[in-house]
Amino acid sequence: MRPAISLSPRRAALAAAALLTLALAGCSPQDDTTDAGPSSSAASAGATGTTTATTASCAPGTLATRTPGKLTVGTDNPAYDPWFSDNKPSNGKGYESAVAYAVAKQLGYAPDQVVWQTVAFNKAFAPGAKNFDFDINQVSINDERKKAVDFSPGYYDVRQTVVALKTSKIANAHSVADLKNAKLGAQVGTTSLDVIDNLVKPAKQPAVYQRNDLAVAALKNGQVDGIVVDLPTAFYITGAEVTDAKVVGQFAAAGSSPEQFGLVLDKGSKLTACVSRAVTALHGDGTLAALEKQWLSDAVGAPVLG
Repeated sequence: MRPAISLSPRRAALAAAALLTLALAGCSPQDDTTDAGPSSSAASAGATGTTTATTASCAPGTLATRTPGKLTVGTDNPAYDPWFSDNKPSNGKGYESAVAYAVAKQLGYAPDQVVWQTVAFNKAFAPGAKNFDFDINQVSINDERKKAVDFSPGYYDVRQTVVALKTSKIANAHSVADLKNAKLGAQVGTTSLDVIDNLVKPAKQPAVYQRNDLAVAALKNGQVDGIVVDLPTAFYITGAEVTDAKVVGQFAAAGSSPEQFGLVLDKGSKLTACVSRAVTALHGDGTLAALEKQWLSDAVGAPVLG
């Protein structure tokens, strides 16, 4: 189901119309769009394969997908709210499910031509051949992962947060320094865990979990002082799963480029350029902003940790 929290979106300012014109030239026919270009953060290329594609190479029915006439999309099981809904990626509900179908439409695939494949989070960006055309599962784009897979441009700008029970010793933390003596937890292989290890650097070894629901269970049972997750997930946890928990705060963005989620493709995939153009087009015509407004929440109630 849709997250219980109803909060307004935040999107970066739209950039030049010329970039949208370029993006719309490459893929399948689509609805009329505005003349605004993609956001500045989206324009930073996340793709690591071929980034140019002709109209012909992206034409509907001509893409070299795993199964002719089908588009195979990977994600983990369980598939969590608010990214998906009711653990059913195929229902089109939740931000990432909706984004996947929007990308499919740009590529010329109808909903009944989209096939979902279960892919464990860590396997999505591990070296080796893939059993999907692209994977969507809150995978952050970074240089280390680019060595093994291709990425589309980012489809969501990410902020990491700390969630704690209201009775936790870190419930009223105001700074990263206030977390130094906390027992923190996060899912293995995530940028959430990287934040703990590389930014917080707590005195206590962090707890590492194979799945996010196990981290949430540890939080609920008081086995950790807090867990680190992305912002929309934090709002869903505190609004629907652990109602006696709170979003303690969010970490300031590091560097000039925001952390972004990107679609994952096999290294050197023939689909990378077309999928990347589809994501850029969805930025430019306002689709991603509208889906974010529908399914995700803003940073209200999540102060930045100094």
